[in-house]
Amino acid sequence: MEDPERAGGASAVTHRFRQVAERVVDGLLETAPETATALGDHRFDDRLDDLSAAGVAERVDVLRDALQALDAVDDEGLDVADRVDLEILRTAVAADLWRLEELREHEHDPLVHLPGEALYPLLVRGTGEPAARVAAVAARLAAIPHRLDIARAQLHAMSRVHVETAIGQARGVLDLLGDDLEALLHRAPAARSQVDAVRPAAGDALERFARWLESSLPDSDADPRLGEQRFAAKLWYTLDTETSPDALLTRAESDLQAVEEEIAELAADIAGAPPRPGQVREVLDLIAAQAPVTDATILPLCREALEHVTSRVRELDLVTVPDDPVEIVVMPASRRGVAVAYCDPPGPLEPPGPDGNPAPTLFAVAPTPPGWPAESVRSFYREYNGHMVRDLSAHEGVPGHVLQLAHAARHRGGTRVRSAFRSGPFVEGWAVYAEELVAAAGLGPGGSDLGAADAALRMQRLKLLLRSTINAVLDVRVHAHGMTQDEAMRLMIERGHQEQGEAAGTWRRALLTSAQLSTYYVGYHEVRDIVTQLTAASPGARERQVHDAVLAHAAPPPRHLRRLLDLT
Repeated sequence: MEDPERAGGASAVTHRFRQVAERVVDGLLETAPETATALGDHRFDDRLDDLSAAGVAERVDVLRDALQALDAVDDEGLDVADRVDLEILRTAVAADLWRLEELREHEHDPLVHLPGEALYPLLVRGTGEPAARVAAVAARLAAIPHRLDIARAQLHAMSRVHVETAIGQARGVLDLLGDDLEALLHRAPAARSQVDAVRPAAGDALERFARWLESSLPDSDADPRLGEQRFAAKLWYTLDTETSPDALLTRAESDLQAVEEEIAELAADIAGAPPRPGQVREVLDLIAAQAPVTDATILPLCREALEHVTSRVRELDLVTVPDDPVEIVVMPASRRGVAVAYCDPPGPLEPPGPDGNPAPTLFAVAPTPPGWPAESVRSFYREYNGHMVRDLSAHEGVPGHVLQLAHAARHRGGTRVRSAFRSGPFVEGWAVYAEELVAAAGLGPGGSDLGAADAALRMQRLKLLLRSTINAVLDVRVHAHGMTQDEAMRLMIERGHQEQGEAAGTWRRALLTSAQLSTYYVGYHEVRDIVTQLTAASPGARERQVHDAVLAHAAPPPRHLRRLLDLT
């Protein structure tokens, strides 16, 4: 007998898959309300994630049911785009299930219990009616004391680096309950009583949690390294490739030597002298001294650099630049301690504002912390000098994250899968590739001073390429091979030419964000290879057309992007 679904043709199979996919996405968002808010789905804004044993068990059941439903999908009749969505969704569900059942971060990482990410988008993002946002904030504030009681009951075997970072971020959340919350209440004064009824208890709970973490520091001696087996699993889920940790390490260490040779050649050209030991660092220090930055100038310089590079990308027609608004802001304390800058776009599921336009993308930069010694501040701004700020603006802004995520927001697929799940290797890989685009194009049409600035930008770009390559080495060696802090610091300072403070920050980041540091290196090479392949397969296509095609499919894992572009 003929299968009635197959009798209906591919459209029936497609319809069934899309129904399953949408049900799965709904289930995932309902049991992760903080993620839903970040993505722009505001149906669950009045809830926090349930990290109790019962809440985690419920989430595990939802994930298992989702895997079962996805495994039952007949993909024979699906087109390439829907097959890609199916595989992305299946991998995302499996990864989340592994994290909850095997990694169990909720039992040893205090950072996952902090409510900052639950409050931040409601307070800082200008989307939705202010009164509705106040009501949601009040509901989440009311839930904070219980949430942190659960955290204290569950957390054990914590590492010092996680506890120290969580102490700073907990007090950063307290900062959100000050000026940021008052700014929202100013827009909805009639709703103030809802917040006033719960804000004191939430603040007290956060301060008690910070003090509890401080009292836990002497016993927080767990090793933050994942170990070889768990790191291999997390790397697989993060990269969505068959690359093993050791294969990644071998390739990164080989590429590191090649980048060292390239930056040494450029340094010799700038110095006008034959290559010699120490020359690269001397040239980098000279370049930094010629483009000083301070806490007072870092944000204005980022704005100026973003404006300039955006104009240059448009002038050269490298890629289509949407006119979406961008705001450069100081990074809130609740998000500090991991990265120096980040790009925070509107949630991909966020409806347009009343005027039909998207909310601004936030390009956040962290200046030096108050009270830092003067030499630490000078060291920080030797690293993040004016030329590095240009490169940073290309990476975080245009043609990097800001531009890529604006293109992704315009993608309309058969399901919400590629809106809800972005590939880290693609997102970070495109941003590193964007640095290369800008460095290769140069800052402008000519002039001796501009030529020197272009050479300085290329030096900074190569220094960052050293950094991303070294980061992949660190990622593997720290978590799978027990690399010590001294070994890591020597690698970053001696071969990466990093300042002491930058290297120390990256060491902490390697411990806190296992597998994430590899996304820059792996993603860059994947994206670069895809652009090269697509260019070869598209005779006569302009650079903009090739780049627009790469960005037209949201942010899928590179292996799936190859299928979508018919490059396999």
